[in-house]
Amino acid sequence: MKFEHVLLGVLAMQPQSGYDLRRWLEREGRFLRSGVHQSQIYRLLARMTEKGWIDWESDPRDGAPDAKVYRLTPEGRAELLAWARSPYEPPSRFQDPDFLARFLFAGMLDADLPVRLIDVELAHRRAQVAHSRGRDRSLGLNDALPEIDPERTRLLGELLHLEGVRQIDAWIDWLERTRRLLVDHRGTPSGAGTSETEPPEGDRP
Repeated sequence: MKFEHVLLGVLAMQPQSGYDLRRWLEREGRFLRSGVHQSQIYRLLARMTEKGWIDWESDPRDGAPDAKVYRLTPEGRAELLAWARSPYEPPSRFQDPDFLARFLFAGMLDADLPVRLIDVELAHRRAQVAHSRGRDRSLGLNDALPEIDPERTRLLGELLHLEGVRQIDAWIDWLERTRRLLVDHRGTPSGAGTSETEPPEGDRP
């Protein structure tokens, strides 16, 4: 995932200034990208303008310099759609920002895309679990440093393993529940109430 695609996705929702983009990333978008500096956003906006993906217009501000408000061009829309519809290849780490960005931005563009995305992710994570859940987890401690306590090291490794099991099982459970909600929502007429299809507050990503 390129950071430009995240910015295109945010701008697809509404035109925004570079400052507003950073505010969005620091709040709603912090699970996609953290520690983004304003200067980095402006450099990317300049590059995206050169590529023809976005353009801008000046927005007068009282007592302050005019702001540049950016919006997608037809070329930017095409680039966003091409990325959203491109094949997703799950990385070894689950809950990867690429999945999360595609889930949000691809999902808001096409009702079928988040379900297809989840299907790919679910198949990959289930295969991971099937392959590694029963593996030999014994640690090789031959000729280890004298400071290493073998029993404590094995305990630490087991605790990390159990936490990893808990996290990936919770992720798979979330994917399964979210898929059911999306399939139900996909069959709901546009404009209908969503009280039965919105996930509970604690289940939202």
